Amino acid sequence: HRGTRTPMNAARLREIPYNYTSFSDREIAIRLLGAEGWAALEELRGQRRTGRSARMLYEVLGDIWVVRRNPYLQDDLLDSPRRLALLVDAMRHRLRDIERRRAPDAPHDDKVALLLARAHDAVRGFEAEFAQTRELRRKALRRLGAITRRDNIFFDGLARVSHVTDATDWRVEYPFVVVCPDTEEECAPLVKALAELDFTIIPRGGGTGYTGGAIPLERLSAVVNTEKLESL
Repeated sequence: HRGTRTPMNAARLREIPYNYTSFSDREIAIRLLGAEGWAALEELRGQRRTGRSARMLYEVLGDIWVVRRNPYLQDDLLDSPRRLALLVDAMRHRLRDIERRRAPDAPHDDKVALLLARAHDAVRGFEAEFAQTRELRRKALRRLGAITRRDNIFFDGLARVSHVTDATDWRVEYPFVVVCPDTEEECAPLVKALAELDFTIIPRGGGTGYTGGAIPLERLSAVVNTEKLESL
């Protein structure tokens, strides 16, 4: 019925594909496009100026978001530059389709231009993260491996998933690296090295806290797991 708004509003709560996280579409769009980008998108949707183009934009955001929220997918793309290139090409193809559907003389085209620019920036940033991750992993392994055994240093999906939250089950960011020192003597040099690498450092015991103190809030976080340090 024309006067019933609930179904439409409910459907618009989750339009970004693959969004199985606790983040709303608004939060994801702001993270990837900025607050100005989200405002432009909302204005265009409110004016009913876009339909197919908005869906394609949401598909791009969904592709970026599902990888950023899944360390196993990240590991797979790090291991396969070809698959990463295909994914990025698919995103850019959708953005080119949006560009072709533009009407430069139409009202609100400045908002479409803003969204396209922000989306292209998001795709470039997404692609660049993989090269940055490879380089930072290499550098961190070299620095930390001089202090503790290399098998105490973890970048893999399983370790990152295991250290994304504590007993609160709040999930914000996955840690970049997890370090499990063998001895107390390793801790100070590890902390110094992590600080010099510009990581946010999070000490973690058994992960049973109810205050969220062991939860990473930034992508470049390092969790120092102290479970082996059981003697006083």
